[in-house]
Amino acid sequence: MTNSENTPNPQPTVAASEAGVPREVWVVAAAVVVGLGMALLDTTIVNVALDAIARELHAPLATIQWVSTAYLLTLAVVIPLAGWSTERFGARRVWLGAVFVFVLGSALCGASWSIGALIAFRVLQGIGGGLIMPVGIGLIASTAGPARMGRVMSVVGVPMLLVPVLGPVIGGVLVDETSWRWIFYINVVLGAVALLLAVRLLPSNPTEATKPSLDWLGLAMLAPGLAGIVFGLSEVQSHGGLGAPVAWAPIAAGIVLVIGFATHARRARQPLVDVRLFGRPPFAAAAATLFFTGAALYGGLFVMPLYYQLAHGASPLVAGLLVAPQGLGAALAMPLAGRLTDRHGGGIVAVTGLTLVTVATIPLMFVTEGTNYGWLAVVLLIRGLGIGASLTPATAAAYSTLDRAEIPRATGVVSVLQQLGGSIGVTTLAVVLQAHVQGAGLNLADAYASTFTWAAVLGAVALAAAIMLAITAHRSRRASQDQPAVSPTKP
Repeated sequence: MTNSENTPNPQPTVAASEAGVPREVWVVAAAVVVGLGMALLDTTIVNVALDAIARELHAPLATIQWVSTAYLLTLAVVIPLAGWSTERFGARRVWLGAVFVFVLGSALCGASWSIGALIAFRVLQGIGGGLIMPVGIGLIASTAGPARMGRVMSVVGVPMLLVPVLGPVIGGVLVDETSWRWIFYINVVLGAVALLLAVRLLPSNPTEATKPSLDWLGLAMLAPGLAGIVFGLSEVQSHGGLGAPVAWAPIAAGIVLVIGFATHARRARQPLVDVRLFGRPPFAAAAATLFFTGAALYGGLFVMPLYYQLAHGASPLVAGLLVAPQGLGAALAMPLAGRLTDRHGGGIVAVTGLTLVTVATIPLMFVTEGTNYGWLAVVLLIRGLGIGASLTPATAAAYSTLDRAEIPRATGVVSVLQQLGGSIGVTTLAVVLQAHVQGAGLNLADAYASTFTWAAVLGAVALAAAIMLAITAHRSRRASQDQPAVSPTKP
């Protein structure tokens, strides 16, 4: 193994970061972004329709929850396979296959005749959805390269942040004006566009397909381990705490399996997920930042619409519109954050963004039933600016430490961390909210104010991780600059 395989890429130079982004990079990004947006839309749009689905298919609450849970569990099982499948079949083939399976699953979900059929088709949909995000981001990262990742992700990231925020709004319109079935049929339309763009715009072989062996032992530990953690977290929300065995037992078993996989992967020649990347301090710090940023982001997205609906009596559609300033702020911040990331590195930009997120969450700790909508819109706009200036730089910082050959296996790591971070953030705030609602009596606003305190804590933890990212990235850059140039050996 050469020395370049062991040493992470240095931070991009100013000259490299100022170079223009080639047209082929934007072509690949354009072909991928529609599919990414489709998969992200599905994460928030379905929840709006659960009540309508339950009524039409005559499903009790305990069963209807599996419409979401089955999809999340499938994602947890499939995501670790993204790196191996990309190396085995090539990124273009895997992308086309993932989008096709997702579209097929969506069409079958919309045509479901029973709750059992719907849950089964959600599993099929999850097989495609679990590959779309890591393979799509990997395509962009391998095409753009580390020196341009910030600017490219600042453009691609805008719809990726706006879509989950707008999901409840779009879902509310579809359920009110058409049928819950269009929650899934909309994916058929978007998926057809994504497939057409991929066929026409993606290079025939953007990444060279090899013949890596599948890490069966690693898969047997990591897939059920992640599924156990995700399932346990979903049951924590349902039961209001970790006290129920159905919640803590899967989480404990999942953690044991994941630890076992990590031990195995450190010795394996071709592990399913390359945990040895965590031996690089910049990558480990970027991964921690992504994990806690996902927790702060998705936790806040979960609580804020509920506050508008339950404490203010707003409809789901109105609540979605009231949360929109956060997405607008993110969209405004991302282009500038991307340019700054390519010039100065993602660490310092992420610190700035997460400082804004944390500071803008503090006013939410004092909300009441009469808090002015205009004031809340300003707070959410500032919080959105912080989100836009943190998620993309942290993602770019993680990929800046990689060689191109390492990207396929690393995408699984990044995607798993983001999903688990989001799940833990939502679960933490859901449990806190439920506990405070039960103790607050009729004063729901106090319960939400207390829950936003925990959201601020998540933001502060993410900020601490970002500070560590900035420090380790600076040290890595200094170390690469201090290395003496190697003179060519004379014959």
